[in-house]
Amino acid sequence: MRGPVPRPAGGGPAVRHRRDALVYRPVIGSGKLGPMTPLASDRARYDRATAHLDAPLAVVDLDAFDANADDLVRRAGGKPIRVASKSVRCRALLERVLARDGFSGLMSFTLAESLWLARAGFDDVLLAYPSADRAAYAELAADPKLAGAVTVMVDDPAQLDLIDAARDGGREEIRVCLELDTSLRMLGGRVRIGALRSPLRDPAQLAELARSVTRRPGFRVVGLMAYEGHVAGVGDAVAGRPLRSRAIRLMQAAARRELTGRRAAVVRAVRAVAPGVEFVNGGGTGSVQHTAAEDAVTEIAAGSGLYQPRLFDNYTSFSGRPAALFGQPVVRRPGVGVVTVLGGGYPASGAAGADRLPVPYLPEGLRYDAQEGPGEVQTPLLGSAADDLLIGDTVWFRHAKAGEMCERFAELHLVEGDRVTATVPTYRGEGRTFL
Repeated sequence: MRGPVPRPAGGGPAVRHRRDALVYRPVIGSGKLGPMTPLASDRARYDRATAHLDAPLAVVDLDAFDANADDLVRRAGGKPIRVASKSVRCRALLERVLARDGFSGLMSFTLAESLWLARAGFDDVLLAYPSADRAAYAELAADPKLAGAVTVMVDDPAQLDLIDAARDGGREEIRVCLELDTSLRMLGGRVRIGALRSPLRDPAQLAELARSVTRRPGFRVVGLMAYEGHVAGVGDAVAGRPLRSRAIRLMQAAARRELTGRRAAVVRAVRAVAPGVEFVNGGGTGSVQHTAAEDAVTEIAAGSGLYQPRLFDNYTSFSGRPAALFGQPVVRRPGVGVVTVLGGGYPASGAAGADRLPVPYLPEGLRYDAQEGPGEVQTPLLGSAADDLLIGDTVWFRHAKAGEMCERFAELHLVEGDRVTATVPTYRGEGRTFL
């Protein structure tokens, strides 16, 4: 372990740095090393593991990744977990998690991605969103292997028309999943809580669409999906906001009660029309145990919990270990209590706000400059920990969301203990930019 950093007379900032000796340098004032905190220990491991690499870089801690996978399985209570590929965006890690007991199948985010995964050997891919990719539909309808592996999402007969128009002579039967709107409606429908997704809400609507599919040659209903994002993707323990947290918990309890009954009724209605339904998918990382408790649900969707990004820290029902981090190099020291790292402006999708920004994670005690925030080409960081950082040191960040980090990096360095044991490409590293 590296000891105190040599400093010039007068106690100014340290000025020299040996990258080949990079391990860990705690913030100290007395020149003596104190006990290392768990986060400081993690920083030491990541610094040792990547001492031979140049930042910017991204890592996945496999011990944390596997522990998070185990916890998802525990919470699923015996029901299989379908892995949301958008939250991972790395084929090697998708293969790793699917090799574990308790995981089965993928949930993709574009049709082109679905076909690519199926060609790569993934044989159960559920497309989570309707598509308007005519060329990809033509490929799907023309290839029996692809048609057998990929299930597309539908919530409107017009989507069936688009698929038929895109077939280009392909005659393969298209596997179809119907999506249910899970939003919570209150005050006679004047208040709506939940994502704007499917227009189909009640059993009769889903059954009618199922009839449209079954009457149409070349299609077969095989699944139902209902993603309760207002439960699965909204933390119920917001730091420093006890009243808001309580309101979220009350809302989510009401939403779960309402959806449990309605989802069961929808499943019964659709099975009466399409008895060949193979799966009923629901949930997400934040609601695994609640959704798994519903008899009507046969499988759970989850993915973000594998990486445990910062938006999933605020839950009372579970806690994960941060597994995916990116490191940015210190390139400037503008003054006391300030360092500047290269790049780092990687906001997450969703409504713009501070919660969509990555957070400086290690070393502890760094924060953004309110006037600049995380920037496209540079990010100033403030705090006493800055005075212990040298040019070339790495600051570790956590992204707000999971797989979006992988759109910024071509590869992930897989860390076990204090070593990089493999380096694997992300989707982007394989030349795939699906969205």
